[in-house]
Amino acid sequence: MKSMDPKDDEKEIEKLSLMLSKIQDIYYKKKEQLEELKSEIVELREVLNFLNSLLSGKSFHSADEIYSKSMVKNVKEPTEEQYFVEEVSKEKVKGTNIKRKIFSKSMNKEEELLSILNFYDFNRVEIKIIEPEKRMIKESSEDFVRIFIKGALVDIKEKNPNMSLKYDYYKNSGLIEYITISNLQTIKDYDVITSKMRELLAKEIRFDK
Repeated sequence: MKSMDPKDDEKEIEKLSLMLSKIQDIYYKKKEQLEELKSEIVELREVLNFLNSLLSGKSFHSADEIYSKSMVKNVKEPTEEQYFVEEVSKEKVKGTNIKRKIFSKSMNKEEELLSILNFYDFNRVEIKIIEPEKRMIKESSEDFVRIFIKGALVDIKEKNPNMSLKYDYYKNSGLIEYITISNLQTIKDYDVITSKMRELLAKEIRFDK
């Protein structure tokens, strides 16, 4: 005869609840990854459309036609850097956005999203720090000043005095949640900012939690 001990029922319910929780976590994580993938596809299409209009504007022929001819002649396609050597009018880049994500993988843990960067209109970078209470980054943080401010923004500011910097804090705690950098001039500035933010977060992440 099956035991009717309430403790056995509680253990069984606990096991089932734990299983349900794990499956729900996996489900929502996969769903979130799918949404992010859809968003990235849309962003890639926007960049392709921008490059197409930029190249077409330099010629009476369409970008697709130029590309097809270049393939026939076995000529290398221009690199991203070559596309942005010359200045582009503000009207042409208005509404563009290049998104980047910074991940980190600690020991015995899954890949973790640390920060999201958006480069709007080739002019303004907005950086969101994920879970600021874990990153513990403040304006006065030694690594933040050394790696990000001195390592990136000071040089950019010297070349571009119009650059401006703004912080938004996490629940009035003094911990930085958003960083906005305005009046940038080139995608190279964005590359430097991304690189230094990645270096900073690699130091700030707490693997022991």
